[in-house]
Amino acid sequence: MPKYVAAIDQGTTSTRCILFDHAGKIVAVDQREHKQIYPQPGWVEHDPIEIWARTQEVVRGALRKAECDVSDVAAIGVTNQRETTVVWEKSTGKPVYNAIVWQDTRTDVICNELAKDGGQDRLRARTGLPLATYFSGPKIKWILDNVPRARARAENGELLFGNMDTWIIWNLTGAHVTDVTNASRTLLMNLQTLDWDAEILNLLGIPRAMLPKICSSSEVYGRVGAQRTDSASKFPMPLAAPLQNIPVSGDLGDQQAALFGQTCFSPGEAKNTYGTGCFMLLNMGELPVPSNSGLLTTLGYKIGNQKAVYALEGSIAITGALVQWLRDNMGLIQKSADVETLACTVDDNGGIYFVPAFSGLFAPYWRSDARGAIVGMTRYVNKGHIARAVLEATAYQTREVLDAMEKDSGVKLTALKVDGGMVFNELLMQFQADILDVPVIRPKVAETTALGAAYAAGLAVGFWKDFAELRAHWGRDREWKPQMDAATREKLYSGWKKAVTRTFDWIY
Repeated sequence: MPKYVAAIDQGTTSTRCILFDHAGKIVAVDQREHKQIYPQPGWVEHDPIEIWARTQEVVRGALRKAECDVSDVAAIGVTNQRETTVVWEKSTGKPVYNAIVWQDTRTDVICNELAKDGGQDRLRARTGLPLATYFSGPKIKWILDNVPRARARAENGELLFGNMDTWIIWNLTGAHVTDVTNASRTLLMNLQTLDWDAEILNLLGIPRAMLPKICSSSEVYGRVGAQRTDSASKFPMPLAAPLQNIPVSGDLGDQQAALFGQTCFSPGEAKNTYGTGCFMLLNMGELPVPSNSGLLTTLGYKIGNQKAVYALEGSIAITGALVQWLRDNMGLIQKSADVETLACTVDDNGGIYFVPAFSGLFAPYWRSDARGAIVGMTRYVNKGHIARAVLEATAYQTREVLDAMEKDSGVKLTALKVDGGMVFNELLMQFQADILDVPVIRPKVAETTALGAAYAAGLAVGFWKDFAELRAHWGRDREWKPQMDAATREKLYSGWKKAVTRTFDWIY
């Protein structure tokens, strides 16, 4: 009888495999980082071959740490960095270009050209998304336009596209599929039909044949090694041995996976994930409510034959990545966890604000012309103030998204469930509660992204019975309550809003 479900969590900076038991508890984890490639300012790439190699390593590592074999694993779920775009040869599995990462801004010319007719919200009614460099569709167009012979080969049916979920599942099983949550981040899927939109494909010049089949978030897409075609099997697939024939049955974009892992199954429930970027999602139920405040209307999840559940999302480009910048580019800290220690050497931000618009601003502004700025600098400011301003930037950006979310939904949140790597930073979590004026709650299992993918996979094969069983596993680990007075809160937030305006119109 299988004891575990495996989740492959393919993120922006690393790939992990986590094994969960029936109680939703972590049994084993293995993680490997991959290179960040910056060919030009504003360009961000990954090597898909390296990511597939890391995927194989972490699966083997997790199985080894758990001292289990293939008979112990009921299913595999996949969750992934969304919008990161790969185009590869159908016959060999060789990418025609590096993966273009969600943070990449090279498609701003394409987006601006498209916006000349109908503006930035030209496709929002059908896709829930603005025209922005963030999404996969313009990235596919860039590859087809700029890689020699790519367009002709795509039209001949020789090339395949996928976000990272599709790339991983194709390498595992040979099935060329994605789920509704990842498809909803391409700017190519119609929110009503849950299918590729023919008019948008024509507008961007993207052949439908290169796109994956859109499936639910919880169903058996294929089995490891079992469905690979003769042509696909030319590409080496050494992972098949340790997990041969295990069903791959869960697929969710990372933020939707966290919503699912936090068991936000009812309309009005919300979560915020603190990772490389920051992403707040609010369950809206079975109707796609349009946003008038710069948020995204997206898919929350779709379980098997059940109706799709929609969500409002606020996406922030740079949060945890700002801590990495402080470590790697500035050398002010040796490891990411040191930022809290450094920030605690001062009592406040010293009057400075750090707006990390390195790749422009996402929700609620959607300004690709913005660039990062530190404002309010005086001789008094030291590295402790900068570290504190780095952490506070995450909390301020989250407040902006929450304000927009409440305006769109008419729902006032009473608490915020949080997850991701930064939720163990006590200073940040307390400041987050203070600036939001609502309690911030961390669950016992903070790895809710991987847990959500595991839940989706396990539901598809009967490892877990239903939502009620999943809810029973959720438990509170820590809660931070607001301690800041209202006058201080609004003064600090007003300063942040002023600082944000200083980043506008830098690229023109």
